[in-house]
Amino acid sequence: MHFIIDDKVFEMLPEVCFGVVVARGIENSMKNREILSFLEEVIKLTRLKFIDIKPKEHPDIQPYREAFRKMDINPNKFPCSVEALAARIVKGGTLPDINPAVNLVNAYSLKYTLPMGAHDLDSTSEDIEIRFSRSGDSFIPFGEKEPEMPECGELVYAAGNQIKTRKWIWRQSDFGKVTETSNNIFFPIDGFANYNYNAVISARNEMAADLDKFFKCKIEKYYLDKDKHSVKIS
Repeated sequence: MHFIIDDKVFEMLPEVCFGVVVARGIENSMKNREILSFLEEVIKLTRLKFIDIKPKEHPDIQPYREAFRKMDINPNKFPCSVEALAARIVKGGTLPDINPAVNLVNAYSLKYTLPMGAHDLDSTSEDIEIRFSRSGDSFIPFGEKEPEMPECGELVYAAGNQIKTRKWIWRQSDFGKVTETSNNIFFPIDGFANYNYNAVISARNEMAADLDKFFKCKIEKYYLDKDKHSVKIS
């Protein structure tokens, strides 16, 4: 299996970059109080970070909103994942205790204000790609069974013809979601080499260390940008 970014992505977003953590052999069914406490602490810090500024106006969110505008995606209607998380918390909400792996990636997403995902690797044998949608692609919204058929030309995460994330980093699919039975997980981190490279690398390395600490699993780490468009996931 490979993780591949289409060349055309860099033509539109030349500074986009991706950190990746792959974790194999996770036992994700047991509650982990330490991870949950970490998430709760990050939620408190997030409220402080955005106490005087709306998430959509924060400098850390602006590169994603500008990228969405370049792709003719309205960021007010389709905010990137970390903006949506932060806005939910600022409005007084919280995040549910889903499972340890998802709690951990949510915590690091908020800590570094980075869009980060989690995908069950055992849900597909196809390469994972970031590319523009094409005829035959389908997307299953979270918690639903009936697929949507996006128009061609939308930037997506995909595996074969199954779209894993719509509008680049807006919303993940029910296909490949991480559950308590997930053992092998792909965690992508989306950033910009000219803005938050250090945050991408720190989030990647710290989350990899925590995955090893809490799950004693096999870890792989990668970094992709305009100079390296693909990697084999061993």
